[in-house]
Amino acid sequence: MKCIKRRSNTIILVPYPAQGHVTPMLMLASAFLTHGFNPVLVTPDYIHRQIVPKLESKDKIQCIPIPDGLDKDAPRDFFTIEKAMENTMPVHLEKLVHQLDEDGGVVCIVIDLLASWAIDVANRCGIPAAGFWPAMLATYRLIGAIPEMVRTGFISDAGFPKQSGGTCFLPNQPMLSSEELPWLIGTPPARTARFRFWTRTLERSESLQWLLVNSFPNEYGLDDKQSQHQHIDLHQLVKTTLKIRPQAFPIGPLSKLIGTKNPSFWEEDTSCLGWLDKQQDNTVIYISFGSWVSPIGETKVKSLALALEALGKPFIWVLGPSWREGLPIGYLERVARTGKIVSWSPQMDVLKHKAVGCYLTHCGWNSTMEAIQCHKRLLCYPVAGDQFVNCGYIVNLWRIGVRLGGFGVKDVEEGLKRVMEEDEMGNRLRKLCERTMGDEANNRAVSNLKTFTGQLKMTTVGDL
Repeated sequence: MKCIKRRSNTIILVPYPAQGHVTPMLMLASAFLTHGFNPVLVTPDYIHRQIVPKLESKDKIQCIPIPDGLDKDAPRDFFTIEKAMENTMPVHLEKLVHQLDEDGGVVCIVIDLLASWAIDVANRCGIPAAGFWPAMLATYRLIGAIPEMVRTGFISDAGFPKQSGGTCFLPNQPMLSSEELPWLIGTPPARTARFRFWTRTLERSESLQWLLVNSFPNEYGLDDKQSQHQHIDLHQLVKTTLKIRPQAFPIGPLSKLIGTKNPSFWEEDTSCLGWLDKQQDNTVIYISFGSWVSPIGETKVKSLALALEALGKPFIWVLGPSWREGLPIGYLERVARTGKIVSWSPQMDVLKHKAVGCYLTHCGWNSTMEAIQCHKRLLCYPVAGDQFVNCGYIVNLWRIGVRLGGFGVKDVEEGLKRVMEEDEMGNRLRKLCERTMGDEANNRAVSNLKTFTGQLKMTTVGDL
Protein backbone atom coordinates (compact mmCIF):
# COMPACT_ATOMS: atom_id res chain seq x y z
CA MET A 1 0.00 0.00 0.00
CA LYS A 2 1.32 3.42 -0.95
CA CYS A 3 1.23 6.01 1.83
CA ILE A 4 2.05 9.69 1.65
CA LYS A 5 4.30 10.97 4.39
CA ARG A 6 3.66 14.59 5.29
CA ARG A 7 6.42 16.83 6.53
CA SER A 8 6.01 18.74 9.77
CA ASN A 9 5.79 22.50 9.98
CA THR A 10 9.36 23.85 9.98
CA ILE A 11 10.28 26.42 7.31
CA ILE A 12 13.92 27.50 7.03
CA LEU A 13 14.42 31.07 5.79
CA VAL A 14 17.75 32.16 4.29
CA PRO A 15 18.04 35.92 3.67
CA TYR A 16 20.82 37.75 1.90
CA PRO A 17 22.90 39.19 4.78
CA ALA A 18 21.95 42.87 4.57
CA GLN A 19 19.42 44.99 6.50
CA GLY A 20 17.12 45.55 3.53
CA HIS A 21 16.87 41.78 3.01
CA VAL A 22 16.79 40.50 6.58
CA THR A 23 13.97 42.90 7.53
CA PRO A 24 11.38 41.64 4.98
CA MET A 25 12.47 38.03 5.63
CA LEU A 26 11.70 38.51 9.33
CA MET A 27 8.31 39.90 8.34
CA LEU A 28 7.75 36.82 6.18
CA ALA A 29 8.71 34.64 9.14
CA SER A 30 6.03 36.41 11.20
CA ALA A 31 3.51 35.70 8.45
CA PHE A 32 4.39 32.01 8.50
CA LEU A 33 3.78 31.97 12.26
CA THR A 34 0.20 33.09 11.69
CA HIS A 35 -0.26 30.18 9.28
CA GLY A 36 0.86 27.59 11.81
CA PHE A 37 4.45 27.08 10.69
CA ASN A 38 7.64 27.11 12.72
CA PRO A 39 10.00 29.60 10.99
CA VAL A 40 13.76 29.24 11.45
CA LEU A 41 15.86 32.21 10.27
CA VAL A 42 19.43 31.33 9.31
CA THR A 43 21.99 34.14 9.16
CA PRO A 44 25.76 34.56 9.50
CA ASP A 45 27.05 34.88 13.08
CA TYR A 46 27.61 38.63 12.97
CA ILE A 47 24.03 39.37 11.90
CA HIS A 48 22.65 36.89 14.42
CA ARG A 49 24.41 38.77 17.22
CA GLN A 50 22.94 42.08 16.03
CA ILE A 51 19.29 41.10 15.67
CA VAL A 52 18.56 38.39 18.25
CA PRO A 53 18.79 40.66 21.34
CA LYS A 54 16.30 43.03 19.67
CA LEU A 55 13.67 40.45 18.73
CA GLU A 56 10.58 40.53 20.89
CA SER A 57 9.93 37.34 22.83
CA LYS A 58 6.38 37.15 21.48
CA ASP A 59 7.71 36.82 17.93
CA LYS A 60 8.63 33.14 18.53
CA ILE A 61 10.94 33.16 15.50
CA GLN A 62 13.82 30.75 15.97
CA CYS A 63 17.16 32.21 14.82
CA ILE A 64 20.18 30.01 14.17
CA PRO A 65 23.62 31.35 13.20
CA ILE A 66 26.07 29.74 10.80
CA PRO A 67 29.72 30.74 10.22
CA ASP A 68 30.65 32.85 7.21
CA GLY A 69 34.37 32.18 7.55
CA LEU A 70 35.29 35.86 7.68
CA ASP A 71 37.39 37.46 10.40
CA LYS A 72 35.36 39.31 13.02
CA ASP A 73 36.55 42.76 11.91
CA ALA A 74 36.77 42.02 8.18
CA PRO A 75 34.81 44.38 5.91
CA ARG A 76 31.64 42.77 4.61
CA ASP A 77 31.06 44.27 1.21
CA PHE A 78 29.27 42.68 -1.73
CA PHE A 79 32.24 40.63 -2.91
CA THR A 80 33.49 39.35 0.45
CA ILE A 81 29.93 38.30 1.29
CA GLU A 82 29.58 36.60 -2.08
CA LYS A 83 32.78 34.64 -1.45
CA ALA A 84 31.54 33.56 1.98
CA MET A 85 28.16 32.52 0.56
CA GLU A 86 29.71 30.43 -2.19
CA ASN A 87 32.63 28.85 -0.32
CA THR A 88 31.86 28.65 3.41
CA MET A 89 28.17 28.89 4.26
CA PRO A 90 26.75 26.02 2.14
CA VAL A 91 28.37 23.20 4.15
CA HIS A 92 27.11 24.69 7.42
CA LEU A 93 23.58 25.20 6.11
CA GLU A 94 23.49 21.65 4.75
CA LYS A 95 24.52 20.27 8.14
CA LEU A 96 21.81 22.34 9.84
CA VAL A 97 19.15 21.20 7.37
CA HIS A 98 19.97 17.55 8.07
CA GLN A 99 19.73 18.20 11.81
CA LEU A 100 16.33 19.88 11.54
CA ASP A 101 15.02 17.35 9.04
CA GLU A 102 15.93 14.13 10.84
CA ASP A 103 12.28 13.08 10.92
CA GLY A 104 11.00 14.99 7.91
CA GLY A 105 10.80 18.15 9.95
CA VAL A 106 11.50 20.71 7.23
CA VAL A 107 8.65 21.42 4.83
CA CYS A 108 10.46 24.07 2.77
CA ILE A 109 13.49 26.33 2.52
CA VAL A 110 12.63 29.89 1.53
CA ILE A 111 15.64 31.51 -0.09
CA ASP A 112 16.33 35.14 -0.94
CA LEU A 113 17.35 35.00 -4.59
CA LEU A 114 20.45 37.03 -3.79
CA ALA A 115 21.42 34.06 -1.60
CA SER A 116 20.92 31.60 -4.47
CA TRP A 117 23.74 29.40 -3.15
CA ALA A 118 21.17 27.95 -0.75
CA ILE A 119 19.08 26.62 -3.67
CA ASP A 120 21.80 24.07 -4.37
CA VAL A 121 21.77 23.09 -0.69
CA ALA A 122 17.99 22.55 -0.75
CA ASN A 123 18.29 20.43 -3.89
CA ARG A 124 21.03 18.27 -2.39
CA CYS A 125 18.97 17.76 0.76
CA GLY A 126 15.81 16.93 -1.18
CA ILE A 127 13.85 19.77 0.45
CA PRO A 128 11.35 21.83 -1.62
CA ALA A 129 12.66 25.35 -2.18
CA ALA A 130 10.81 28.63 -2.67
CA GLY A 131 12.49 31.80 -3.85
CA PHE A 132 11.94 35.11 -2.11
CA TRP A 133 12.24 38.39 -3.97
CA PRO A 134 12.27 41.30 -1.49
CA ALA A 135 11.60 43.96 -4.13
CA MET A 136 9.30 44.61 -7.11
CA LEU A 137 8.43 41.77 -9.45
CA ALA A 138 9.26 44.28 -12.20
CA THR A 139 12.92 44.24 -11.15
CA TYR A 140 13.00 40.46 -11.23
CA ARG A 141 11.58 40.56 -14.74
CA LEU A 142 14.36 42.94 -15.73
CA ILE A 143 16.99 40.55 -14.36
CA GLY A 144 15.16 37.68 -16.03
CA ALA A 145 15.44 39.47 -19.39
CA ILE A 146 19.26 39.22 -19.35
CA PRO A 147 19.40 36.32 -21.85
CA GLU A 148 17.13 38.22 -24.23
CA MET A 149 19.22 41.40 -23.85
CA VAL A 150 22.33 39.42 -24.77
CA ARG A 151 20.60 37.65 -27.67
CA THR A 152 19.33 40.90 -29.20
CA GLY A 153 22.69 42.65 -28.76
CA PHE A 154 21.48 45.21 -26.24
CA ILE A 155 24.26 44.14 -23.85
CA SER A 156 27.46 42.13 -24.27
CA ASP A 157 28.12 38.68 -22.84
CA ALA A 158 29.75 40.49 -19.89
CA GLY A 159 26.67 42.65 -19.29
CA PHE A 160 27.94 45.94 -20.73
CA PRO A 161 25.57 48.09 -22.84
CA LYS A 162 26.63 48.04 -26.47
CA GLN A 163 25.56 51.63 -27.03
CA SER A 164 25.79 54.57 -24.67
CA GLY A 165 22.64 56.48 -23.91
CA GLY A 166 20.43 53.57 -24.94
CA THR A 167 17.07 52.95 -23.33
CA CYS A 168 15.69 49.71 -22.01
CA PHE A 169 12.01 48.87 -21.78
CA LEU A 170 10.01 45.91 -20.71
CA PRO A 171 6.28 45.90 -21.38
CA ASN A 172 4.38 48.20 -19.01
CA GLN A 173 7.56 49.42 -17.32
CA PRO A 174 9.17 52.88 -17.25
CA MET A 175 12.15 53.78 -19.39
CA LEU A 176 15.54 52.85 -17.99
CA SER A 177 18.87 54.18 -19.21
CA SER A 178 21.33 51.51 -20.33
CA GLU A 179 23.67 52.81 -17.61
CA GLU A 180 21.06 52.15 -14.92
CA LEU A 181 20.91 48.36 -15.23
CA PRO A 182 21.10 46.79 -11.74
CA TRP A 183 24.55 45.20 -12.14
CA LEU A 184 26.32 48.32 -13.43
CA ILE A 185 27.93 49.33 -10.13
CA GLY A 186 31.57 50.25 -9.59
CA THR A 187 34.57 49.57 -11.81
CA PRO A 188 34.37 47.53 -15.05
CA PRO A 189 35.68 44.37 -13.30
CA ALA A 190 33.14 44.87 -10.50
CA ARG A 191 30.34 45.27 -13.05
CA THR A 192 31.37 42.07 -14.81
CA ALA A 193 31.47 40.19 -11.50
CA ARG A 194 28.02 41.47 -10.50
CA PHE A 195 26.64 40.45 -13.90
CA ARG A 196 27.99 36.93 -13.40
CA PHE A 197 26.37 36.91 -9.96
CA TRP A 198 22.99 37.58 -11.58
CA THR A 199 23.39 35.08 -14.40
CA ARG A 200 24.31 32.41 -11.86
CA THR A 201 21.26 33.40 -9.80
CA LEU A 202 19.01 32.98 -12.85
CA GLU A 203 20.42 29.54 -13.61
CA ARG A 204 19.85 28.34 -10.06
CA SER A 205 16.35 29.83 -9.92
CA GLU A 206 15.17 27.60 -12.76
CA SER A 207 14.76 24.71 -10.30
CA LEU A 208 12.46 26.64 -7.92
CA GLN A 209 8.81 25.67 -7.58
CA TRP A 210 7.58 28.98 -6.15
CA LEU A 211 8.57 32.63 -5.95
CA LEU A 212 7.28 34.79 -3.09
CA VAL A 213 7.40 38.48 -4.02
CA ASN A 214 7.36 41.34 -1.51
CA SER A 215 5.16 43.41 -3.79
CA PHE A 216 1.60 43.68 -5.06
CA PRO A 217 -0.21 42.77 -8.29
CA ASN A 218 -0.53 45.38 -11.05
CA GLU A 219 2.55 47.36 -10.01
CA TYR A 220 2.25 49.42 -13.16
CA GLY A 221 -0.29 52.16 -12.57
CA LEU A 222 -2.74 53.51 -10.03
CA ASP A 223 -5.54 51.79 -11.91
CA ASP A 224 -6.17 50.09 -15.21
CA LYS A 225 -7.48 53.25 -16.88
CA GLN A 226 -4.38 55.19 -15.95
CA SER A 227 -2.18 52.39 -17.28
CA GLN A 228 -3.84 52.66 -20.68
CA HIS A 229 -2.97 56.33 -20.95
CA GLN A 230 0.71 55.99 -20.09
CA HIS A 231 3.04 56.55 -23.06
CA ILE A 232 5.02 53.46 -24.06
CA ASP A 233 7.41 53.56 -27.03
CA LEU A 234 6.72 50.10 -28.40
CA HIS A 235 9.50 50.38 -30.99
CA GLN A 236 12.13 50.53 -28.25
CA LEU A 237 10.82 47.67 -26.14
CA VAL A 238 13.22 44.90 -25.33
CA LYS A 239 11.20 42.25 -27.12
CA THR A 240 11.00 39.29 -24.83
CA THR A 241 8.84 36.30 -24.19
CA LEU A 242 10.08 36.24 -20.60
CA LYS A 243 8.09 33.98 -18.34
CA ILE A 244 8.66 33.63 -14.63
CA ARG A 245 9.47 29.93 -14.30
CA PRO A 246 8.54 29.56 -10.62
CA GLN A 247 4.91 30.16 -9.71
CA ALA A 248 4.91 33.77 -8.46
CA PHE A 249 2.92 34.83 -5.40
CA PRO A 250 2.75 38.60 -4.72
CA ILE A 251 2.46 38.66 -0.91
CA GLY A 252 3.44 42.23 -0.10
CA PRO A 253 4.16 44.76 0.93
CA LEU A 254 4.98 42.74 4.03
CA SER A 255 5.57 45.86 6.13
CA LYS A 256 1.82 46.57 6.08
CA LEU A 257 0.64 42.98 6.10
CA ILE A 258 2.49 42.15 9.31
CA GLY A 259 2.62 45.57 10.95
CA THR A 260 5.47 44.62 13.29
CA LYS A 261 8.66 46.47 14.14
CA ASN A 262 11.76 44.53 13.14
CA PRO A 263 15.21 44.90 14.67
CA SER A 264 17.76 47.22 13.13
CA PHE A 265 21.41 46.22 12.76
CA TRP A 266 22.35 49.60 14.24
CA GLU A 267 21.43 51.58 17.33
CA GLU A 268 18.60 53.99 16.54
CA ASP A 269 18.87 57.59 17.69
CA THR A 270 15.39 58.24 19.07
CA SER A 271 16.27 61.80 20.08
CA CYS A 272 15.21 62.87 16.59
CA LEU A 273 11.58 62.16 17.54
CA GLY A 274 11.67 64.73 20.35
CA TRP A 275 13.29 67.17 17.94
CA LEU A 276 10.48 66.55 15.44
CA ASP A 277 7.88 67.33 18.09
CA LYS A 278 9.19 70.91 18.18
CA GLN A 279 8.85 71.47 14.42
CA GLN A 280 5.85 72.75 12.50
CA ASP A 281 3.68 70.29 10.61
CA ASN A 282 4.75 69.27 7.11
CA THR A 283 8.00 71.28 7.12
CA VAL A 284 10.85 68.83 7.77
CA ILE A 285 12.90 67.14 5.05
CA TYR A 286 13.87 63.60 6.03
CA ILE A 287 17.04 62.38 4.31
CA SER A 288 18.31 58.81 4.22
CA PHE A 289 20.22 56.90 1.55
CA GLY A 290 19.86 53.47 3.10
CA SER A 291 22.28 51.11 4.75
CA TRP A 292 24.01 49.05 2.09
CA VAL A 293 25.76 50.95 -0.70
CA SER A 294 27.96 53.89 0.32
CA PRO A 295 25.46 56.53 -0.63
CA ILE A 296 26.72 59.51 -2.59
CA GLY A 297 30.41 60.18 -1.82
CA GLU A 298 32.14 63.02 0.00
CA THR A 299 31.72 65.60 -2.77
CA LYS A 300 27.97 65.15 -2.97
CA VAL A 301 27.63 65.03 0.81
CA LYS A 302 29.29 68.45 0.94
CA SER A 303 27.11 69.80 -1.87
CA LEU A 304 23.89 68.61 -0.23
CA ALA A 305 25.01 69.90 3.16
CA LEU A 306 25.64 73.38 1.76
CA ALA A 307 22.33 73.37 -0.12
CA LEU A 308 20.41 72.49 3.04
CA GLU A 309 22.23 75.19 4.97
CA ALA A 310 21.52 77.82 2.30
CA LEU A 311 17.81 76.95 2.13
CA GLY A 312 17.46 77.06 5.90
CA LYS A 313 14.67 74.48 5.97
CA PRO A 314 14.48 72.03 8.89
CA PHE A 315 15.87 68.57 8.13
CA ILE A 316 16.80 65.22 9.66
CA TRP A 317 19.71 63.56 7.88
CA VAL A 318 20.72 59.94 8.49
CA LEU A 319 24.47 60.02 7.97
CA GLY A 320 26.81 57.47 9.50
CA PRO A 321 30.10 58.60 11.07
CA SER A 322 32.20 57.23 8.20
CA TRP A 323 30.19 59.30 5.71
CA ARG A 324 30.44 62.60 7.57
CA GLU A 325 33.91 63.36 6.27
CA GLY A 326 32.29 65.27 3.42
CA LEU A 327 30.63 67.76 5.78
CA PRO A 328 32.20 71.24 5.80
CA ILE A 329 34.21 72.22 8.88
CA GLY A 330 31.93 73.55 11.61
CA TYR A 331 28.80 72.44 9.75
CA LEU A 332 27.12 70.62 12.64
CA GLU A 333 27.40 73.69 14.85
CA ARG A 334 26.10 76.05 12.15
CA VAL A 335 22.96 74.03 11.40
CA ALA A 336 22.24 72.99 14.98
CA ARG A 337 19.04 75.07 15.11
CA THR A 338 17.54 73.90 11.81
CA GLY A 339 19.06 70.47 11.25
CA LYS A 340 19.42 67.16 13.06
CA ILE A 341 22.04 64.63 11.89
CA VAL A 342 21.86 61.09 13.27
CA SER A 343 23.79 57.90 12.58
CA TRP A 344 20.59 55.84 12.30
CA SER A 345 16.94 56.62 12.84
CA PRO A 346 13.73 54.80 13.78
CA GLN A 347 12.59 55.33 10.20
CA MET A 348 8.93 54.34 10.40
CA ASP A 349 8.43 56.52 13.47
CA VAL A 350 10.05 59.42 11.64
CA LEU A 351 8.01 58.95 8.47
CA LYS A 352 4.78 58.74 10.47
CA HIS A 353 5.49 62.04 12.19
CA LYS A 354 3.28 64.93 11.12
CA ALA A 355 6.26 67.33 11.00
CA VAL A 356 7.88 65.44 8.10
CA GLY A 357 6.84 66.89 4.76
CA CYS A 358 8.94 64.89 2.30
CA TYR A 359 11.57 62.18 2.13
CA LEU A 360 14.84 62.52 0.17
CA THR A 361 15.62 58.89 -0.58
CA HIS A 362 17.77 56.49 -2.58
CA CYS A 363 14.53 54.71 -3.61
CA GLY A 364 15.23 51.38 -1.93
CA TRP A 365 12.14 49.18 -2.06
CA ASN A 366 11.55 48.97 1.70
CA SER A 367 11.93 52.75 2.03
CA THR A 368 9.59 53.32 -0.92
CA MET A 369 6.86 51.15 0.61
CA GLU A 370 7.27 52.79 4.02
CA ALA A 371 6.95 56.24 2.46
CA ILE A 372 3.74 55.21 0.67
CA GLN A 373 2.37 53.71 3.87
CA CYS A 374 3.05 57.01 5.69
CA HIS A 375 1.80 59.21 2.79
CA LYS A 376 5.15 60.98 2.34
CA ARG A 377 6.15 62.61 -0.93
CA LEU A 378 9.51 61.61 -2.33
CA LEU A 379 12.58 63.43 -3.55
CA CYS A 380 14.47 60.74 -5.44
CA TYR A 381 18.19 60.22 -5.88
CA PRO A 382 18.76 56.57 -6.86
CA VAL A 383 22.29 55.27 -6.37
CA ALA A 384 22.52 51.65 -7.49
CA GLY A 385 20.78 48.33 -8.15
CA ASP A 386 16.98 48.26 -8.31
CA GLN A 387 16.72 51.86 -7.11
CA PHE A 388 16.59 53.20 -10.68
CA VAL A 389 13.62 50.96 -11.52
CA ASN A 390 11.85 52.01 -8.32
CA CYS A 391 12.53 55.66 -9.12
CA GLY A 392 11.01 55.24 -12.57
CA TYR A 393 7.79 54.01 -11.01
CA ILE A 394 7.76 56.70 -8.31
CA VAL A 395 8.34 59.61 -10.69
CA ASN A 396 6.90 58.59 -14.06
CA LEU A 397 4.13 56.10 -13.36
CA TRP A 398 2.85 56.60 -9.84
CA ARG A 399 3.81 60.31 -9.88
CA ILE A 400 4.33 60.57 -6.13
CA GLY A 401 7.80 62.08 -6.28
CA VAL A 402 10.40 64.09 -8.16
CA ARG A 403 13.88 62.99 -9.25
CA LEU A 404 16.78 65.26 -8.33
CA GLY A 405 19.47 65.82 -10.94
CA GLY A 406 22.01 66.96 -8.37
CA PHE A 407 22.55 68.49 -4.95
CA GLY A 408 23.19 72.12 -5.81
CA VAL A 409 21.09 74.78 -4.08
CA LYS A 410 18.97 75.32 -7.18
CA ASP A 411 18.46 71.57 -7.73
CA VAL A 412 17.25 70.98 -4.18
CA GLU A 413 15.17 74.17 -4.03
CA GLU A 414 13.35 73.42 -7.28
CA GLY A 415 12.85 69.77 -6.34
CA LEU A 416 11.34 70.72 -2.99
CA LYS A 417 9.05 73.26 -4.62
CA ARG A 418 7.77 70.76 -7.19
CA VAL A 419 7.22 67.95 -4.70
CA MET A 420 5.55 70.05 -2.00
CA GLU A 421 3.35 72.37 -4.03
CA GLU A 422 1.50 69.90 -6.25
CA ASP A 423 -1.82 69.18 -4.53
CA GLU A 424 -2.64 66.17 -6.73
CA MET A 425 0.51 64.38 -5.58
CA GLY A 426 -1.00 64.01 -2.12
CA ASN A 427 -4.18 62.57 -3.61
CA ARG A 428 -2.21 60.09 -5.69
CA LEU A 429 -0.29 59.00 -2.59
CA ARG A 430 -3.49 58.29 -0.71
CA LYS A 431 -4.93 56.31 -3.63
CA LEU A 432 -1.72 54.33 -4.06
CA CYS A 433 -1.57 53.54 -0.36
CA GLU A 434 -5.13 52.25 -0.44
CA ARG A 435 -4.52 50.18 -3.59
CA THR A 436 -1.35 48.61 -2.21
CA MET A 437 -2.06 48.45 1.52
CA GLY A 438 -5.80 48.79 2.02
CA ASP A 439 -8.15 46.01 3.11
CA GLU A 440 -8.61 44.59 -0.38
CA ALA A 441 -4.85 44.53 -1.00
CA ASN A 442 -4.20 42.92 2.38
CA ASN A 443 -6.83 40.25 1.72
CA ARG A 444 -5.24 39.51 -1.64
CA ALA A 445 -1.77 39.17 -0.09
CA VAL A 446 -3.09 36.92 2.68
CA SER A 447 -4.93 34.79 0.11
CA ASN A 448 -1.77 34.39 -1.99
CA LEU A 449 0.25 33.36 1.05
CA LYS A 450 -2.49 30.95 2.09
CA THR A 451 -2.46 29.37 -1.38
CA PHE A 452 1.31 28.92 -1.16
CA THR A 453 1.20 27.42 2.34
CA GLY A 454 -1.67 25.17 1.26
CA GLN A 455 0.53 23.80 -1.50
CA LEU A 456 3.33 23.26 1.00
CA LYS A 457 1.05 21.22 3.25
CA MET A 458 0.24 18.97 0.31
CA THR A 459 3.92 18.42 -0.54
CA THR A 460 4.95 14.76 -0.40
CA VAL A 461 8.40 13.54 0.58
CA GLY A 462 8.28 9.94 -0.45
CA ASP A 463 6.46 6.67 -0.30
CA LEU A 464 6.23 4.31 2.67
